[in-house]
Amino acid sequence: MLHPNNTQFHPLSFLLMGIAGLEDVHLWIGFPFFAVYLIALLGNITILFVIQTERSLHQPMFYFLDMLACTDVGLCTATIPKMLGIFWFNLRDIVFGACITQMYIIHVCTGLESAVLTVMAIDRYNAICNPLRYSMILTNKMVPAILGTVIIVRTLVVVTPFIFLILRLPFCGEWIIPHTYCEHMGLAKLACANIRVNVIYGLIALSWGYIDLSVIGFSYVQILAVFYLPSWDARLKALSTCASHVCVVLAFYLPASFSFMTHCFGHSIPHYIHILLANLYVAVPPALNPVIYGVRTKQIREHVLRMLNPKRY
Repeated sequence: MLHPNNTQFHPLSFLLMGIAGLEDVHLWIGFPFFAVYLIALLGNITILFVIQTERSLHQPMFYFLDMLACTDVGLCTATIPKMLGIFWFNLRDIVFGACITQMYIIHVCTGLESAVLTVMAIDRYNAICNPLRYSMILTNKMVPAILGTVIIVRTLVVVTPFIFLILRLPFCGEWIIPHTYCEHMGLAKLACANIRVNVIYGLIALSWGYIDLSVIGFSYVQILAVFYLPSWDARLKALSTCASHVCVVLAFYLPASFSFMTHCFGHSIPHYIHILLANLYVAVPPALNPVIYGVRTKQIREHVLRMLNPKRY
């Protein structure tokens, strides 16, 4: 229960308002998010099951895909159920501890997703442009384990300070969050204290995403360079890889960057647009990734079809 006239260092709870300005259509907005959530769960759990049960898929590329699927399940599960509770049942209260936990999980998952997409782009670059080096380096089982550890450690080191940056802030009586979930800048803006440190550190954390995006861009530019080769098979493979993967990268990075930059600088942007786009990057990529990285991957597609129709295969 909220006590808006009091001032506490840490409030008992916050009130998530959903998409302000679109309250009349909250019920209908919930249905596409529910559908996306089901697709994300079904697709990612299927990928996890196939990779874990098929020994032939215990290869570096599929280890990274396994990690991406786990991250996607965590990201959409941390956000969409609460989002649907707001849209359909007006369950807007969230206790302080749960809000901090949700914030941490969301930022950890987005950090992991960014890092995994980067490693997968490098993996595809080596597989297509340097096949001999790829077979020598990335087929070593120690390589994905080391890379996975680096990805997790980097993400935790970057994201964990967000908790302490929020816990140090006193919160005034206005404990209303005009959003569908808790995230760092949305919470920091409720504080009755200077949040310059939060903004600066948020920009530093965001810069890691831009570094990842630069590496991804470089990898796919190098993949496109095979268009200069005479082999049409190589060209088509490169085009197919780049087009689909770039769509996933843009669906993740553009809304995420827009959301953070709007918090800091985009005060003239309609609030409902900001919240809608912020919801897209936690909902759409987890549903797209199983299709782009799973269904379009021949080995996984064949194993799924064999599971669905064992007599034919």
